[in-house]
Amino acid sequence: MGCQCYIIQSGKRNRLGSRVMERAIELKRSRKIDWVAFGFIGPAFLLFTMFIIFPTIFSAYYSFTSWDGISPVIKFVGMDNYKEIFTSARFGNALKNTIVLTVIISVFENLIALVLALMVDNIRWFKNFFRSSFYIPVLISGIVSGFIWKIMYNYNFGTFNFLLHAVGLDSVKKDWLGNPAYTLFSIAVVLIWKGAGYYMIIYLASLQSVSTDLIEAAQIDGASAPQRFRYITVPMISGAFTINFTLSLINGLKVFDQINVMTDGGPGFTSETLVYLLYKVGFNEGRQGFGTAVGIMLLLIILILNTVQQKFLRSREVQL
Repeated sequence: MGCQCYIIQSGKRNRLGSRVMERAIELKRSRKIDWVAFGFIGPAFLLFTMFIIFPTIFSAYYSFTSWDGISPVIKFVGMDNYKEIFTSARFGNALKNTIVLTVIISVFENLIALVLALMVDNIRWFKNFFRSSFYIPVLISGIVSGFIWKIMYNYNFGTFNFLLHAVGLDSVKKDWLGNPAYTLFSIAVVLIWKGAGYYMIIYLASLQSVSTDLIEAAQIDGASAPQRFRYITVPMISGAFTINFTLSLINGLKVFDQINVMTDGGPGFTSETLVYLLYKVGFNEGRQGFGTAVGIMLLLIILILNTVQQKFLRSREVQL
């Protein structure tokens, strides 16, 4: 009897094994190249290769040259550009300005965006009106917003100094873009004004996904509004924090439009950032090789800071 059971079980295992093998052979035979899919993917991949992959490879090469961007003669200089970067006071100044702007933007953009999202989420009347109004600055291009705020900051006829004069505070009037002590902060205000509405939409979508059952249960248990916000709302929208801080970090590190229009990197080099330094040395000063090396360094800085920030924020996300 035991021998018969063993034979039956062995037969079942053999039949099961043969079926697995047959299925594996069928799958292997079915793995044919789908030329139709390649036909759809091909054009996009070709454009991506031409405008992203190849330029990145060539940029890495040009960063080791003294090419001026025009001459057919390209001189290989090895690590000279990178040595100059690490010894250049101008690069250090641009790096400091970039970090200051990025920190200010990341903190205040997200803080203001969260406040706006909470306000829009809790008001009963004209919710769509306020949501649209707060989002309008996002739709304005960086060049146009720069021109608008440059006029508002003007010392002689700008809006801010006019209002200060109207209320008798002439002593508080400032040359907002011409005084090195206020230039970066004045630019940061423009960037925050323009970007907060975008992050507000992400926070608002996340707030509306928070379970009302949890809020009501905490309210029944006697939790105050600040406690509900701290211990329920904030953990539940932690994913939105990760997204928004990542976007604001990247946008802060690559700011260009407003600086180009409002200050041209000045006064002096007070508002020159890494991206603007790349532009100035690469196109205005004819040092394409050095400018490309600055771009490579900026890429590495973005990758490092973004990786650290992602690791820090994702460790605090609530997994549902």
